[in-house]
Amino acid sequence: MRLNRIEFAMMNNPIRGAVQRYVEAKKLLRMGGAMNGGRALELGCGRGVGAGLILDLFGADSVDAFDLDPAMAIRARARLAKFGSRARLWVGDAGSICVSDAIYDAVFDFGIIHHVPDWRAAVKEIQRVLKPGGRFYAEEVLRGLITHPLSRRLFLHPQEDRFGASEFARELEAIGMDIVSMDEFQGLFAWFVAQKRATNPIVGG
Repeated sequence: MRLNRIEFAMMNNPIRGAVQRYVEAKKLLRMGGAMNGGRALELGCGRGVGAGLILDLFGADSVDAFDLDPAMAIRARARLAKFGSRARLWVGDAGSICVSDAIYDAVFDFGIIHHVPDWRAAVKEIQRVLKPGGRFYAEEVLRGLITHPLSRRLFLHPQEDRFGASEFARELEAIGMDIVSMDEFQGLFAWFVAQKRATNPIVGG
């Protein structure tokens, strides 16, 4: 689901970029550690701030990133041009990721999965594209905020079958991932680092 005008404005300003760099990314780095090389994927890359952090802060060798909105993918491509072939961008859907199985060392979600109507399909896709032992870093908005009356008036989010932190963690574990670290803020936001089990078969979408 694409952002409405209010959320588009919130996501495309210097304050959002600073929060992503100095709060969200650093928290996930403390929880799950750096990549120190390897290939990463970012879901819903927006204007490309997160993909740049994956390269600069988490230490990925390369990052693939996509967004459902073609205009955002264009912005991200321009922002990440300085990285050359280390960054690859396309228009895509988190519910059906158009890459082969088990090719990424890490997948990053900076608040995207709560926008996906079938969020369980997105989680299965993440598990599918991760290598065994690969890590999933996620910062997510929870049901408590999504279904709040004020949030419903301001933003355009799916309302059916939304998740709390424990439900999201259980889904990750059910499809073959172990929770490495998890934190929650008042039922509104949560942060997860999970690792794909080396012994589990790939789970299809």
